[in-house]
Amino acid sequence: MSNLPILIAGGGIGGLAAALALAQKNIPSLVLEKAAQLGEIGAGIQLGPNAFHCFDRLGVGETARRMAVYIDQLRLMDSLADGEICHIDLGEAFRARYGNPYAVVHRGDLHGVLLAACRAHPLIELRVSSEVAGYDQDGTTVSARLATGERVAGRALVGADGLWSNVRRQAVGDGAPRVSGHTTYRSVIPTEQMPEDLRWNAATLWAGPKCHIVHYPLSGWKVFNLVVTYHNDAPEPVAGKPVPEEEVLRGFAHVCARAQTIIRHGRDWRMWVLCDREPIDAWVDGRVALLGDAAHPMLQYMAQGACMAMEDAVCLADSLARTDTLESGLETYRARRVLRTARVQLMSRAMGDHVYHPAGPHAALRNAIMGAKTQPDWYAVLDWLYGGSGLD
Repeated sequence: MSNLPILIAGGGIGGLAAALALAQKNIPSLVLEKAAQLGEIGAGIQLGPNAFHCFDRLGVGETARRMAVYIDQLRLMDSLADGEICHIDLGEAFRARYGNPYAVVHRGDLHGVLLAACRAHPLIELRVSSEVAGYDQDGTTVSARLATGERVAGRALVGADGLWSNVRRQAVGDGAPRVSGHTTYRSVIPTEQMPEDLRWNAATLWAGPKCHIVHYPLSGWKVFNLVVTYHNDAPEPVAGKPVPEEEVLRGFAHVCARAQTIIRHGRDWRMWVLCDREPIDAWVDGRVALLGDAAHPMLQYMAQGACMAMEDAVCLADSLARTDTLESGLETYRARRVLRTARVQLMSRAMGDHVYHPAGPHAALRNAIMGAKTQPDWYAVLDWLYGGSGLD
């Protein structure tokens, strides 16, 4: 039975990274994706040094580096006062400290790098139109039940099937995700249409009362990624719904004119209602384990969702390769990942409350504390996240 592959539910960034990580350890896998073709929707994604640590472990480091846009700063702006609160330099000192850069990429480009590497590897098989609806296991194998009624046998099953994971629903049974009431709107702006005084080589955050704006260059500076979010107490999840500009602007009437101007340059807006879950430690059920958003869905405010999924993938493969039995390997993986990902989940919520969206004295306190930090102070704050501990 050891010749059976490890089954991976989901062919997104986490699932493909898991397949590549297992292949690096000479472990075969079969990726079961529910969509009719493999691909990623969405626009920009931020990649901290921990993502590049993972790329190197997955064997795609050089390819990933070629597609990335390397930004100079993380920049925090006050959207009411129209001024900088603070910034973090991402230059030579940052790279020397963490061994890798900070970059931004198009989500589809990142997925494409992982997909090409998976297609080229003989130990990885990819199947589409193969939604994993549930599973059965007998102590030595797992049988994935597909939505079509077919069953697929494997040594183990990795649930990398996202926020609405069918694998999690059976393994954990904790109901629907938590709806945050924050709605995000996404667009891209051709660089020549971005106001010239805002074409910064930075991941820029304009923070405001119950709202924020993020922008940064993408795709070789051809476009700027634009993501804006505000609290509108949305009662239920929505993903990718087209919306008019008027709806987007409704949440930003109170911010400065320059911040509003950025939004007016956006086109073809789509909306997502943000969701997450409480951290859990029940990631493993026998020969079944959760990974990425299926294990620890988080809000976007630390820009770590994809990074955590890739760390999971590397850690999972490493844990399986180090241990004698599959069950002990899955337990080692769980134990190594739970606290780190729980910290990112909870800190993502806290960042929304205390950095992105505060008002009045709360915002003034943010400005005073964050504005007083030196660059060495910021690096000390980030050591736990970027220093490589996620792969130890």
